[in-house]
Amino acid sequence: MSKKNYAGIPDKYGRLEDAQVVLIPVPYDGTSTWQKGADKGPEAFLEASENMELFDIETRSEPYKKGVYLAPPVSENSSPEKMVEAVHKTTKNYIKQDKFVTLFGGEHSISIGSIRAFNECFSDLTVLQIDAHADLREEYEGSKCNHACAVHEASKNTKLIQVGIRSMDISELEHMTEDQVYFAHQMISDEDWMTDSINQMTENVFITIDLDAFDPSILPSTGTPEPGGILWYEMTEYLKKVFKKKNVVGFDIVELCPNPEERSSDFLAAKLYYKMLAYKFKYSNNKNQDDDED
Repeated sequence: MSKKNYAGIPDKYGRLEDAQVVLIPVPYDGTSTWQKGADKGPEAFLEASENMELFDIETRSEPYKKGVYLAPPVSENSSPEKMVEAVHKTTKNYIKQDKFVTLFGGEHSISIGSIRAFNECFSDLTVLQIDAHADLREEYEGSKCNHACAVHEASKNTKLIQVGIRSMDISELEHMTEDQVYFAHQMISDEDWMTDSINQMTENVFITIDLDAFDPSILPSTGTPEPGGILWYEMTEYLKKVFKKKNVVGFDIVELCPNPEERSSDFLAAKLYYKMLAYKFKYSNNKNQDDDED
């Protein structure tokens, strides 16, 4: 992965010592079981980001001016377990430097390491998982660090809220807290799912977004697309509410599986990341605003 500044921003906004945000790429695709290519996701995301306008119209802000340091990628790929430990160590190192730490994968197994780091650094953590898949298996294909196990550890050690779920194995039910799960087929007719899920969260929230949470009509380039997903403005409305009401301590975005013939997915991922930064800096000191202001 070539070293450039995130989104081509000027050097003065890309230096670690001055940046409020750290972006860690994790180009890993060691355990995916259908379409391969998530290891190419960070590069495609970064390329799309360089072609994105940097003024966010909705928040009337330029989030990059808070400083975004593009960290060296976590390139450990000798085993899922060693990758998870490398992600954990790297993430925790930047959290300890008082940075707002974000990651871009790679497959969802990278989140085992990122969630572990945030849970060690922030008390009473909620993990908000926005995803098509439950990812609650204790072990899969001989490893507890498989992408199918991405939030199993979080289900035991944090408060896990799952949103958009529409695919799972029956074995995952034993690890699922169903009153904290918002299934896609129920969300379509539940006008209160956003408010109800946010009310269940603790103050400190880490967000992990698997891009297959989106409907494949707007984001087809992911490893395991599932019909019936979330659309763009539904996602941004929800994220805005979370950022307004809670202290989002960090986030990761995973499972972009780029297709050279379909670049819109890359761009959606780039816009999503930047939009989340916009919400973080717009609302981080202003959480008691009325939702009527949305």
